[in-house]
Amino acid sequence: MKYVKGTLRLVKGKLNSINMRIKGAYRSDYNTTVTQRVNSKGLKSDTEYLIYVELNKFRTNVFKKSGNQWSLVKSYICSIGKPSTPTIKGTFKVGIKGPYFGVEHGYICYYYTQIKGNYLFHSIIYNLDGTVRDGRLGMRISNGCIRLAKENAKWIYDNVPKGSTIYIE
Repeated sequence: MKYVKGTLRLVKGKLNSINMRIKGAYRSDYNTTVTQRVNSKGLKSDTEYLIYVELNKFRTNVFKKSGNQWSLVKSYICSIGKPSTPTIKGTFKVGIKGPYFGVEHGYICYYYTQIKGNYLFHSIIYNLDGTVRDGRLGMRISNGCIRLAKENAKWIYDNVPKGSTIYIE
């Protein structure tokens, strides 16, 4: 019995390292593909940054201008609008920003960056005591906003300036 358990552990260990290589290869292939896609669209921005959201892949990608090309600097998994309240599509400009919102409604979302109107990039949803209320990512669950991990929402809030282009498809 011990021999079988040891064998299973070894097989499981091999499978885990195979899965890690596949995920790494997928990430590299995705990064190359999304960079080529953005550069082929001829997208422009009034700043050195551009945000490209692929709704069907639940990905928010941040690009920085490098010569005449866009270079991918960040790629984040995100949650998007549910079917009854979909995330808007089109080309927009980064608007207002703020450190948080929602306290008056009994929750808190951190580091919002406006897409258009009440459509925002922001963190997952927290309870007022700081615990996670809804931390799901990679799903159609929001009221139209794009939810990100708190540290990723903060990176956009801190680094992508007002007026930067946002392209959502």
